Amino acid sequence: MDYDRKSAVSSFYGARRSIDVLNDVPGVPSGNANQYPRGAARPRAESQSSFYADRQSRTSHDVLNGQSAGYNASSFLDAGRQEPLKGGRDEEEEAAGTPETWDVFADFNNMGPRYSSAFASQQQDTAYHQIPATMPATIGKVESDNDSTTAPVEYVTVPALGPEWQRSEMKQMTKSGRREVKNDERVAKWRAWNRGEIGLCGTRWFTRKFLAFFIFGLCGVTAMILAITLPRVPALSFDGTAPFVAATGSFNASIPTEFTRYPANFSFPAFANIQVDTTSNIIPLAFNRIDAQVWYPTDNMQIGTGNLGKFTLPAKQFPVIQVPLNISYIAPNDTDPTWVAWYNACKNTGTYTTGIRPGVSLELILTMDIVGLLSTSSASAQLSSVSCPIELPLNYG
Repeated sequence: MDYDRKSAVSSFYGARRSIDVLNDVPGVPSGNANQYPRGAARPRAESQSSFYADRQSRTSHDVLNGQSAGYNASSFLDAGRQEPLKGGRDEEEEAAGTPETWDVFADFNNMGPRYSSAFASQQQDTAYHQIPATMPATIGKVESDNDSTTAPVEYVTVPALGPEWQRSEMKQMTKSGRREVKNDERVAKWRAWNRGEIGLCGTRWFTRKFLAFFIFGLCGVTAMILAITLPRVPALSFDGTAPFVAATGSFNASIPTEFTRYPANFSFPAFANIQVDTTSNIIPLAFNRIDAQVWYPTDNMQIGTGNLGKFTLPAKQFPVIQVPLNISYIAPNDTDPTWVAWYNACKNTGTYTTGIRPGVSLELILTMDIVGLLSTSSASAQLSSVSCPIELPLNYG
């Protein structure tokens, strides 16, 4: 039966070997292989190498004693002469007197001829020539551009270069980009100053702590300066015996003195004596101007105005000033209460048996414009039994 026949390589691990009876030819005579009888099978020649040759006895390699396991060259077709295995080179072909053969590894290990000589000139050698190592430079020798150009240069692989300009770099070259860079620098400096790392205005000592003390000291000094130089509104008081006096000088000549019945009116110049209290001021008190208004409170009629120009008063004193007044009133007739009251107060003292003229009541309002103050200040006083500053002739009206 077919399954009773055992293969010549039946046991790979050196077990009991089987013999093919049909192919077993005992006693093969030595000699030429062509002397075998026709129809006789050629004996199988066992390979001298076995996978487990060290585990077998030498008799296992004997053709007469049986077949060995492993590679059996006789089981393949006889293709004639077999070439030995080699790593891409043939030592016999490279013997002396034979031309140098092509090596596929020559372009990679820098040994042997190059694969292609299409771009090489006919006079040059097609073999690879290794570049000799450069000699170290001697002490004191300065390498110049000519030395570097004449010396052999070996190129190396370098990474590919990226774009020359990045988008951020191109933006920084524009006006808006430069503005953003400056703003970022200002913000960075401001944050560093807030953290106390740098000083203000390029200094190291002008830190936030120093600025706080500096502002505190500046406020203190400013408060002291204002306390000394800031003017105070003075207090005003009037002479109780003669608050109004007759005008003199050029002002008296500028305003005519009149007291008529038809039409009923009167006008005359006068000075208002006012005492100013400057004790609250440290430095002299300067006035731009003082405006005055005179009212008759009984009829609530304005009967006079006045103005005093720029002047200065000493500090810590009680100086007296005279504000020039123009007393002037126009009545509808000589029975007007205001005209009658002022006519009786200004008549000659000879017309009265007692020699005392009656006084009048009035209200004086002053508006002061003081140097150093942003707004004007006002002061008023109610005066009663004020004597008339003028006296009419005995035979007048």
